[in-house]
Amino acid sequence: MKIVSLLPSATEIVCALGLEKNLVGVTHECDFPASVAGQPPLTASRISHETMSSREIDHAVRSQLDGHGSIYDLDEKLLKELAPDLIITQELCDVCAVSYKTVEKAARIYAAEAQVVSLEPNTLADIFDNIKLVGELCGVAGKASEVVGALQARLDKISEKTAKLENRPRIFMLEWLEPPFAPGHWVPEQTKIAGGICLLGEAGERSVTTTYEAIYESKPETIVLIPCGYYTSDILRQMGKTFFPPAWRALPAIVNDEVWALDASAYFSRPAPRVVCGVEILAKIFHPQIFGVPTDAEAVRVPKDLIKFSDECSASFA
Repeated sequence: MKIVSLLPSATEIVCALGLEKNLVGVTHECDFPASVAGQPPLTASRISHETMSSREIDHAVRSQLDGHGSIYDLDEKLLKELAPDLIITQELCDVCAVSYKTVEKAARIYAAEAQVVSLEPNTLADIFDNIKLVGELCGVAGKASEVVGALQARLDKISEKTAKLENRPRIFMLEWLEPPFAPGHWVPEQTKIAGGICLLGEAGERSVTTTYEAIYESKPETIVLIPCGYYTSDILRQMGKTFFPPAWRALPAIVNDEVWALDASAYFSRPAPRVVCGVEILAKIFHPQIFGVPTDAEAVRVPKDLIKFSDECSASFA
């Protein structure tokens, strides 16, 4: 079976199931495991995370999508040459990957024999179901059950230690810097299992824009920066271009030096096996006395001199 993955998360799932040899094409964002880097990319982005601020990226995305365009290009010629048997894509978010309609149309024209499967997870259970689905489609259902069983066991191990905790810190998981986004989908679940109280977010619901005022009023004791699609280095670079309201200086998270930057692409943005790693890292941040302190490779405590404030940001309170 020849597989084309148009999702970084699907690429991770396929490889976790031992099917990397079946991959014939991936996206420009597929970077895990590192060995997939040599696969031909079928997509390209029209937006640069490296050169644009988070506010500029948000504006560009909204402008493209409001005009019914796309922020991604699909190499239809290459798709035809690869002649896949299975194309894995998604309908969940036009910001995360090439739109399902674009893929479906291209498949009809250039890969008519291919089966197109859309993965639509909203919760951790959905992610595990997706792993099983890919396993069934590719004839490795047994392996998929093993992978899911091991992942669930890791979550259960954490839950056993956090379920009866009386002290659960108030956590804000910031899914975008400007404008600020409150967490959704599986992130509130990750937070709860790790022993935190997730503020302004509902499990299984979409991530939504919020305001700096709403975040301020929620009084988070810890702020975790996980802008969608960002690596830790991206977050630290963007912090130099991000200004928070002056009132935020009084937030418990900032006063107590509990602002953290994590690799969102690896552990939160992609609905793949590594979301469990995300829970394990959060547990270390929230309860180091139980789980130990996170390593520098897992999480970075944002230096206070990188957290900038400006009176101009007070407009965000309007």
